[in-house]
Amino acid sequence: SMGSCFIGGNIAENSGGARALKYGVTKDYVLNLEVVLPTGDIIWTGANTLKNSTGYNLTQLMVGSEGTLGIVTKIVLKLLPQNKHNVLLLVPFYKAEQACEAVSAIFRAGIIPSALEFMERDAIDWTLKFVDGLYVEVKDNVQAHLLIEVDGNYPEILMQEAEQILAVVEQFEIDEVLFADTDEQKNALWKMRRSVAEAVKANSIYKEEDTVVPRYELPKLLKGIKEIGAKYGFQSVCYGHAGDGNLHVNIIKGNMTDDNWKTEVPKGIREIFELTVGLKGTLSGEHGIGLVQKNYMDIAFSKVHLELMERIKAIFDPNNVLNPGKIFPDGE
Repeated sequence: SMGSCFIGGNIAENSGGARALKYGVTKDYVLNLEVVLPTGDIIWTGANTLKNSTGYNLTQLMVGSEGTLGIVTKIVLKLLPQNKHNVLLLVPFYKAEQACEAVSAIFRAGIIPSALEFMERDAIDWTLKFVDGLYVEVKDNVQAHLLIEVDGNYPEILMQEAEQILAVVEQFEIDEVLFADTDEQKNALWKMRRSVAEAVKANSIYKEEDTVVPRYELPKLLKGIKEIGAKYGFQSVCYGHAGDGNLHVNIIKGNMTDDNWKTEVPKGIREIFELTVGLKGTLSGEHGIGLVQKNYMDIAFSKVHLELMERIKAIFDPNNVLNPGKIFPDGE
């Protein structure tokens, strides 16, 4: 949603993005919020300070609450200076699971990229067909790519980091690495990555999940997703923010019958979420719960967890007027 989102929506969802692995998500930049409560009261949730250890942290409670607790009308943010330089690499892998393994290997080498994105083969193929004038050579036996960026203010240090990354990924089965030498090449690669969601949408009816696990568990997550798809008869196209373990799983209807789409896919989604939580992950890294995922919340939370969250909702919104029916499972 880069280019179309607003800061208010980002706060409601605690949005992340490609550079969250180095710079954090929305919550890491919110100092204070003016909020209109469902009762009509207006409060400031915190203070305009970098440090605050005074009372409960209502600011962070509001961030990610999906419009269920209050309406944000003013925002105080922490800002950072933007780095002047970056280096961007596109690394093709012959095996998708090895691309996932390489993610943790890069961090173990002591490198913190500013972005580390995963795209499996179908995601790239569909995007190249979808976006006019976009060309990236993809060999027949390549199954996935990592798009890796490092940033900073000193080009010579960035080149050293890029060489370290190259030394790491060369331990895996890869094809020739593409270094984006110009802004035009960098923009083209980012356009490819950011067009994947629209390309998938244009290709087929689909359901998108927003799984997130510790990044060292990404290979198990990807393998498990493919096995679950085979069990229930659906194809999946995976891509996302591999550097922080956030894998977007697009379940493709393709040639599935309407009956199987309605009956088998929900079973598969539940198993994907059970796998995700079993790997110490959770249901959504940045998209939130809303209506679509609420009936899977029992996988991630105990009855005690859900009751506590419902009590918080009731305290803020006793008449249930703000975004009713969201987040909590039906019947709760």
